[in-house]
Amino acid sequence: MEKIAVVILNWNGREMLRTFLPSVIQHSEADRAVVYVADNGSTDDSIELVRQEFPSVRLIRMAENQGFADGYNQALSHIEAEYVVLLNSDVEVSAHWLKPLIAYLDAHPEVAACQPKLRSWRDKTAFEYAGAAGGFIDCYGYPFCRGRILGKVEKDHGQYDTVLPIAWASGAALCIRLTDYRDAGGLDGRFFAHMEEIDLCWRLRARGRMVVCVPQSVVYHVGGATLKKENPRKTFLNFRNNLLMLYKNLPAEELTRVMRIRTVLDGVAALFFLLKGQWPNAHAVWKARQAFKALRPSFTEAREENLKKTVVTHIPERTSYSILVRFYLYRRQVFSRL
Repeated sequence: MEKIAVVILNWNGREMLRTFLPSVIQHSEADRAVVYVADNGSTDDSIELVRQEFPSVRLIRMAENQGFADGYNQALSHIEAEYVVLLNSDVEVSAHWLKPLIAYLDAHPEVAACQPKLRSWRDKTAFEYAGAAGGFIDCYGYPFCRGRILGKVEKDHGQYDTVLPIAWASGAALCIRLTDYRDAGGLDGRFFAHMEEIDLCWRLRARGRMVVCVPQSVVYHVGGATLKKENPRKTFLNFRNNLLMLYKNLPAEELTRVMRIRTVLDGVAALFFLLKGQWPNAHAVWKARQAFKALRPSFTEAREENLKKTVVTHIPERTSYSILVRFYLYRRQVFSRL
């Protein structure tokens, strides 16, 4: 069995692979990791590129695009390793980036998963939106990060360089014990993409496992390479999957109240899009809520299983306050002021 498998899910990402795979191979194989590219039914010549230019990389081929969640589930079914790293194809890694992550997991068996510090590839002095220095979630399901709250991203001055328990690790660079991944059921393939790593980490935390950020490891993420920010499809998936995640994981005593408040907040979000002239995004919020209502009965079994396996009802990294209130009303727009 391998110690570390770095797995990159690819879909028509030839140029991303050509740009970023060299750093992954150089700095991962140096730490004795095996690099895999799991091809999600690409129709470009990604596979040929990997075969010709990166012969040390192991290929896993899928016949069609399974989405981010099921794509990884299927890829990891072909791998036996102690640790797996789910790495986006648009991530540049640094020298010995794996060592701090693996050393921490080796020393802390209670920790199921961790992430490195994510900086922006476009501005390497700043945190990256999708993960920064570790993810948290507020009482109404809104995710934010140490280094990024809503749309405000901080510069990295070393202010968040301590290892810290977090609510969720970014799917852009998620290092996890394969046994924990499988025991928790993996990523929920019904999400297709977006929020699936938060849902997985919520399950892990509720079942008594820890998730941390190890900022001594640094990677650089492009972000938004598949769906750009405020793309209506991305808006739809984020809102729908966030509601599904809440339904799957919220304690029984919170479910009705939180869902009622989210109805109001989602209406405000749709109105906000309208006022900005973004009708497709406003419509995507409405469609997401309709899709959630249609799908909710099919998630009842998953909710019952999660509640049955819950041993930690109060997750400290899920805040008791609303991040929207802190950000907009109290103007606390950096993590250190929350």
